Formats: sequence, C-alpha cells, structure tokens
Amino acid sequence: MTTFRIGETDFLLDERPHRVIAGALHYFRIHPDHWADRIRKARLMGLNTIETYVAWNAHEPVRGEWDATGWNDLGRFLDLVAAEGMHAIVRPGPYICAEWHNGGLPVWLTSTPGIGLRRSEPQFVEAVSTYLRRVYEIVAPRQIDRGGNVVLVQIENEYGAYGSDHDYLRTLTDLTRACDITVPLTTVDQPEPHMLAAGTLADLHTTGSFGSRATERLATLREHQPTGPLMCSEFWDGWFDWWGGVHHTTDAAASASELDALLAAGASVNIYMLHGGSNFGTTNGANDKGRYAPIVTSYDYDAPLDESGHPTEKYHAFREVIARYAPVPDEVPPGRPAAPTLTVALRTTGDWLPAADAAAVGDGGAAIAPPTFEELGQLGPLVRYDIPLPAQAFDGADRAVLAFAEIRDIAWIAVDGAPIGRLQRALHERSLPIPRGSRLTVLVEDQGRVNYDVRLGESKGLVGPVTLGGHRLTGWSAQPVDLAAVANGIPGPAAPGTAGRTGLVGAFELDEPSDLFLDTSAWSKGYAFVNGFFLGRYWRNGPQRTLYVPAPATRAGANEIVVVELEHVVEPVAALVEAPDLGHREE
Repeated sequence: MTTFRIGETDFLLDERPHRVIAGALHYFRIHPDHWADRIRKARLMGLNTIETYVAWNAHEPVRGEWDATGWNDLGRFLDLVAAEGMHAIVRPGPYICAEWHNGGLPVWLTSTPGIGLRRSEPQFVEAVSTYLRRVYEIVAPRQIDRGGNVVLVQIENEYGAYGSDHDYLRTLTDLTRACDITVPLTTVDQPEPHMLAAGTLADLHTTGSFGSRATERLATLREHQPTGPLMCSEFWDGWFDWWGGVHHTTDAAASASELDALLAAGASVNIYMLHGGSNFGTTNGANDKGRYAPIVTSYDYDAPLDESGHPTEKYHAFREVIARYAPVPDEVPPGRPAAPTLTVALRTTGDWLPAADAAAVGDGGAAIAPPTFEELGQLGPLVRYDIPLPAQAFDGADRAVLAFAEIRDIAWIAVDGAPIGRLQRALHERSLPIPRGSRLTVLVEDQGRVNYDVRLGESKGLVGPVTLGGHRLTGWSAQPVDLAAVANGIPGPAAPGTAGRTGLVGAFELDEPSDLFLDTSAWSKGYAFVNGFFLGRYWRNGPQRTLYVPAPATRAGANEIVVVELEHVVEPVAALVEAPDLGHREE
C-alpha cells in the first residue's frame, strides 16, 4: 500500500520526502474529450499532480438531481490523471469562487429562505453534508492508500476571507473523515494573518494563495503553519478578465522567477491555472466591489496552456524552472497551429423573443411586484417582464420617468414593442424617460452570478419596486425565456433586417473536426452555438473578441452556427479566424 502523509518538514510519499508540483485543471471548463490531452501536457511540463475544484452547481443545478456523468464525470477525470501516472488534489468546497457562477453554490441552495451561507446554519449544513457525501463516494476509493492517486483534499476555500466560524469548519472536517477520507486535509488562504487565523483548524494543514512576493509570503505562512511542508496551493500565474475591462496578462519571465523562488525555498506548489479553459454557456461568475463586473466567456487566465490547450511562452519558462528541481520529460508539446479560416454568410430569422403570456408568472396570474429569477425557477439568463402602463402615471405629459429599485443585471426597455433604451447595473443605471404608451416590456439578462464575498447568492431580475412618474407599477407578468428552445428555433424561416434583436444561422464545411476561433466583431451582444454546442456569451463591450470552438463540437462535413443576438448586427456574417483575440492589454 502506498502511503502519503505530512511529516515534520515535508510531504512523505512512502515515508520519503516528496514535493508536490501541481497544476489546476477544472474538468467542468474543459470538453471531456480534451481532458486526457491537457493532463498529458501538464506532465510534459514537469508536474506530478493535477488539482481540481468540484463545482456543486454543475453536478446538481436542480435539487436532488445529481449528475456525475459526461462533463461532470469527476471519477473519469481522476482516473485519467492516474493513467498519466500523476497524483490528484480535490477541492470540493462547497464554495469554490473560481470566477464560476455563484461561487459553485447551486441557486436552489442560496435562494432558500432563511439560509445562512458558509456557516453553521442547519439548512446549509444539511445540504452541504449531502453534497459532500456524494463527492466523497467518488473520491474515497481513489485515494492513494486504496491504490488510487488522490493525495490531498481541501476543506472549504479561502474561508478566512469570508468568515471565522470554526464550528462550521469542524463540521466539514468531521464529515470528511466520517466519509472515509484518510489523506491529509488542507485549507488555503491569502497570507494575511487574520485570514490564516480565521480560515483553518489545528488539525488541518494551512497553505497559501498568492502570485508574487513569494519569499515574504512563505514567511508569513510559516508563522501560522510552524511544522510540515510549506505550500502555495494557488500560485496565481495570470488573472481573469471581465466585460468592459482589459485582457490581463503577466510577464512570463517574472512569473517564472516567482515560481523559482517558491521551489528554491523548498515549497510545494499548485499553479493556478495550468490551463483555464472556458466559461461555456452562461457559467461565468462576476465580482462586485462597488461596481458589478461580470466575467467574460474565456477563462484563458494567461495560463501556461492557453484556452485551446496549447503551450505558451509561460509554459516553456515554467518548464525550464521546474527542470532545476525535478525530472522533466524530454518531449515538448507543439505550439498552437493556425485554425481554419473562412467567412460564413448568415441569414437573419427575425425577433426570437417569445410573445408575452399574460399568465406567465409562477403559478399563474399577475404579480404585484416583478418576481425574481429565483421565484420563477429560471436558471437561464433571460426573463421577459410585461405590464400595462397606467395613463395617470404620465400626468398628461407625453413622457414620464421609469425608475427601478435595482436591475440585475441589464435590461432592455420597450413600449408597445418599440425599443426605448438599455439600463446596465455595471453603470449604476436605474432610470430613463419613456413615451406614453399602453404596454411596457422589460427583457432582463442575468450576466453572471457574483462568486465572491457578501453578494454571493443574490437574487436576479428586477429587484424591488418599479415606478413610473413616481407611481408604483403593479400587476406584472413574467416569462422565463428558454434559451435552448430559442436557439433550436432559429434555423427557421428567414426574416429581413439586422437593426434589432434577431436570430442568425449559417453553415460551413470542414475537412475534419478542428478547433476554431469565432470572430464576434460583426455582432453586438448575445450567445453563439455551433452544432448545438453552447459556446457562451459575446459582447462588443470587450475585451474578448473571439469565442473558442473546441474541436469535439465540430465535425467533418457540414456544420451550423446559430447566433441569438440581443441588440443588433452590424453585418450578418461569421468569421472563423486563425488565432484567438482576447482583447487589448494594459500597456
């Protein structure tokens, strides 16, 4: 039996000192057909371990409907890591942050009335316990002392940045041990004294998360973890992007120098990210530290393996550093080839928004206040709200100010079907004048659920009262939009015009399945699909200009592009380009 434990100064693999040199791969952000390729390239960079979060809301978006197949087949992912001769670290949360929607927590959980998130609150603990038991059913038989490859399991995630409920951490720890998890248990926090003190327990091994000033931060970590190996469990080698920002990159040589400092100090490391992947569909998270900032579709992260899984300058720089401290295979993976290029003519199919249903609100009938996405059970990104406009609200004038308490996260306003304007949460916009009319329609998009801090689990939609000319509007109907049904219906009859909301569809030929990069610059804002595979969101707001199309989503012969455009199209074309364009960078 192989053993793995924590010694006085080192991790001990079969009682011999062992350094963990790991890299983060999120199986839920990578097409399953690509898992083996990304794992192999990790080994070729010199890594001996793969780390992954577990995204609860990917496995159980609807309460009681647990799924561990396909994209969610954690067991298969861990087995592929083992097949490559590598160890694994599992971080099941339940909270993961990760720039993933709702920090990995299911919406049904965070919208439970009276629930207390990430603390010793009975409803939360009960649900988390059920979740962790399911995860550990997969992990326990794959531990290294059972003939598997899992060497570490993490309790919670950067908890010291959120709370200090040690009873909660004790509950998670005891449950983990009761579920037959016998490998060492860790916690991770930024190396700030108050976070390190709040986020761990005496019998858990404390690790750090940082991307610079390695020597200084290891010293702080050592003050709080006086024995055992030092480990940076999240060595931030890049950063994420948000709509309206820039594409973040870090200097490869500078990152490699920090990695060298970590390894020279004898520390173990987990590179976050080794390969980021993509926020396919609408799985992106968001931050809000005074201004709402939704994350883009790409999770390239400026990682050693780019979004399409190919080595970058940083890959080679890290590989060179690792070779100073550990064996590195001779084989080097090739760089990214140029992707097929062509221009695809698209035909427009007209406004895709379903007609209003006056009874489409929860259990039927009109609502006094506009219901939230959660009250409607809407897990998709769109809800249509409708309400008759009272003539008295205009007080004899031709226009009146429409005001919302809060919009989460962006709303398109129409009166009697005519577009009036758009309001964005990110710009703190909540009001606009509208003309006299008989019916108001508001289409609201959830742009991504906040994945960090106190706004975790917040509701979406029109939140709070809505007024017109100072008069509160009551009697709303609300209709969740089934985006999959919309996309499936777009290949229908053509309709003229690109000046407003429209569907687009086009076809192209490939000699063989291929990674593609879809240029979205001719469109404004919406969602794109290839052969029914939901690539994600696009937005002229940038920085991201192309969407990654994984080869397994394509096929030899005929392929189809479907676009659900929310605003307008500059030109009804889709361009496939040879390389990604993730946007402008800071100089």
